[in-house]
Amino acid sequence: MHEHQHKSTQPEHATSTEARDTEPRPSPAIYVASLADYNNGTLHGAWIDAARAPEAIQADVEAMLARSREPNAEEWAIHDYEQFGRWRVGEYDTIEQVSGIARGIAEHGYAYAAWADICDGDLDTSRFEGAYLGHYDSTIDYVEQMADELGYTAELAKLPEYLQNYVHIDYSAIARDMDASGEIAAVHDPQGGVWLFNVTT
Repeated sequence: MHEHQHKSTQPEHATSTEARDTEPRPSPAIYVASLADYNNGTLHGAWIDAARAPEAIQADVEAMLARSREPNAEEWAIHDYEQFGRWRVGEYDTIEQVSGIARGIAEHGYAYAAWADICDGDLDTSRFEGAYLGHYDSTIDYVEQMADELGYTAELAKLPEYLQNYVHIDYSAIARDMDASGEIAAVHDPQGGVWLFNVTT
């Protein structure tokens, strides 16, 4: 993984509210159905904890199929899912993919789902940890925190009072430039605020 050259200027990971840190972690689950039953007008399936190793999920799928009354119940599909955040589980997604996404969400919360939704390539959690900047009310809030931590706000406060009315940091412009440059990605949180990611890592 290539470290972004401006990474040292980024503020520490943050959340917009303390309550977010105390929220329970999601427990992603999938509803797997027997296609033999479904095609014959019967609903037969099971909700399965998806935040586990692929082998454990596969074992539960096979156990569900074994309980079917259909003699040739071998094929299955994902007919429903919950607590995957922004990630949309496909009907025929592989168990390996579902397991990886679910475990990332269980460990890191819905921020991981937001990152996976925009990420190209490997969804390894170490890449997420390197890219995730935090949860903020807006990109502007992120820029303001960055300016504070770099000491820019304190330096402005040292100027004579009459100059402070004329000298300021255009946080909105910096946020727009960051978005336009593709340096960061802001993903809307349905509960409010945005998840921010460094997409150059």
